[in-house]
Amino acid sequence: MKEFFSLLSKIQRNQFSPLYLLSGTESFFIDATLKVLMEKLSNDKSNDFDLSVFYGKETKAIQILECAKRYPMLSKYNTVILKDAQLINTYELDVITSYAQKPNLQTILIICYKNKIFDKRKKLFKAIEKNGDVLLTKPIYENKLNSWIQRQAEILDIEISPLATELLAAYVGSNLENLDQELKKLKIIVTDGDVVTEEHIEKHIGISKEYNSFELQKAIGSGNFSKAFQIIQFLNRNTKDHPLVLVLSNLYNYFKKLLLLKGVTSDPKILGINPFFISEYSAAAKRLNMRQISLAMDHIMEADLKSKGINTNNVTYKQTMEELLLKLFTL
Repeated sequence: MKEFFSLLSKIQRNQFSPLYLLSGTESFFIDATLKVLMEKLSNDKSNDFDLSVFYGKETKAIQILECAKRYPMLSKYNTVILKDAQLINTYELDVITSYAQKPNLQTILIICYKNKIFDKRKKLFKAIEKNGDVLLTKPIYENKLNSWIQRQAEILDIEISPLATELLAAYVGSNLENLDQELKKLKIIVTDGDVVTEEHIEKHIGISKEYNSFELQKAIGSGNFSKAFQIIQFLNRNTKDHPLVLVLSNLYNYFKKLLLLKGVTSDPKILGINPFFISEYSAAAKRLNMRQISLAMDHIMEADLKSKGINTNNVTYKQTMEELLLKLFTL
């Protein structure tokens, strides 16, 4: 994520490279970088002459190189984009290597290679790394998700409360594209200067501020069985908005944070916990010992396997969550 923002900063300052390789398993970062580049380089008056877009499945390297070696006619740069580069024949990519070793400085060649990491051993990778910019992306860790939401909100000029951030993370999960869309929706809805609160999340995104994954883990951590039971009944009636895999993932990450808090560090930044909630996590960690927390994580993993039909007959959402809840309250 640090590399992503560093590259965006360079582009915003008009510090362009003749070569860009945008590769990895988190497509949001690739799409966002390409969008910023296009905002800087694209011009309606010159696009017909100085912008060429190719797609990996239906193009040959020679076509790309013919355009890349061309000089701009109306713009400062001749922009050439290769999308879905992961679909192009490996040989075709190798052909681009000789160009990348000595690129045309008046051309900006952007290669978007999605869904996997470009092979670092390839000569093309080394050439672009030497003469241009490489961005390798991967899904962000769960403990970085809240800080990403806060950072993206700042970029969109939105102020969002810690609880609203937690709710958004718990509801949407780590799909950055979906999170970005929800934040943009809030940007349109919320009055300038207002802070996005849990009420906004409940009203405009559709998650209940009282019955959600975040409140479930809070009830379990505090030992409030009655509240936890009420929440799982609500989640069971709203499975489309609260998929079991996401609920279990959030619970597992909650106990993982408790384990780290108990035995490794109390630094909220390392744990991925907003300082606003650290006392709540500390109270839960104090209530449970290391063995209980580890056992809870085992029970959640077992529930996840059962929900997928592994080592058991098919079980319902309700059965899975009720059985898990009983285990978590009898650790």
